[in-house]
Amino acid sequence: MNKYLLINEHGDAEQPCLSQHRVWQRNDLAQPQLDWLAEEVPVALVYNGISHVVMMATPKDLAAFAIGFSLSEGIIAFPDDIYDIWQQPVCNGIEVHVELSSRRLMQLKARRRSLAGRTGCGICGVEQLQDTTRPIPLLPFTQRFALAMLDRGVTQLKNVQTVGQLTGCTHAAAWLQPDGMLSGGCEDIGRHVALDKLLGYRSQQNWPQGAVLVSSRASYEMVQKTAMCGIEILFTVSAATSLAVAVAEQSNLTLVGFSKPGRAIVYTHPQRLIAE
Repeated sequence: MNKYLLINEHGDAEQPCLSQHRVWQRNDLAQPQLDWLAEEVPVALVYNGISHVVMMATPKDLAAFAIGFSLSEGIIAFPDDIYDIWQQPVCNGIEVHVELSSRRLMQLKARRRSLAGRTGCGICGVEQLQDTTRPIPLLPFTQRFALAMLDRGVTQLKNVQTVGQLTGCTHAAAWLQPDGMLSGGCEDIGRHVALDKLLGYRSQQNWPQGAVLVSSRASYEMVQKTAMCGIEILFTVSAATSLAVAVAEQSNLTLVGFSKPGRAIVYTHPQRLIAE
C-alpha cells in the first residue's frame, strides 16, 4: 500500500492547500494586505462505488486519510483489505475511491451510514445515539513512556504544521517516539481528519513503538480512533471531555491532556507512564 501514500499510480495531483486573500488589519483599515488561508473542501470517501462519508478537509494526504479512516472506523482490519485507491475531482470537492475486498465490502454494507460533513464532525448522520460509540478491543499493557520525553515532542509539533504556521487554523497529529522525537506528522482543518491521516501513514511505516500526540482537545472519537488502531497512549495539547475519559478508561488507553512543556494531566491508566 505504500504506493498510494508516496506515489499515486493513477497520477492524481492533490489540490493546493493554501490560497491568498485580501485582508485588513484592525489598526490599518485603509490599506489591505494579502494573507494565507487554508483550503477547506468536501472530501467524499467512496467504497466500491458506494458513497459512505463526506468530511470537510484540507486536500492533502487524502490516501492516508482514506486508509486511516477505514482502520479507525473498523471498516478494515488491515491495510491489505484495500485493493486500490484513487482520487477524482468533482464540481464542489474531491471523491476518494477505495476498492475493498469482497468480505470487507459485505461487512460495510451491513453497517452502512451516510454522514453529512462538518469540519471534522464524526457524529453527523449517525442514525441512533448508541451508534456513536462502538465496541473497542481492550488494549494490552505492553508499553512504557517517560514523561520527560513529552516536552521534546510538544516543542517539535509546530514543525509538522506547515500550513498551520501560515494560516493558524490547522490541527496536527504526530507519532511520538519514546526518545521524544517525532517520526511523522499530518495536519488538517479537522482534528479527526488529521488523526486519521496519521493513522493511515502509520499503517504503512515501520515506526518504533510510541504514542499519538495531537494539537487539539481529546473528544471521545479521538480516543476511540486511537484505541481502534491498537495504540496505547494518546497525548493531547488541550483538555479531555468526560466521554473521552470514560472511553479511555474502558478501553485501557492512557489519556494525557494539557501536554505542554513542564505540564501534563493524566486522566486514565498512569501505569504506562514513567514520572520525571
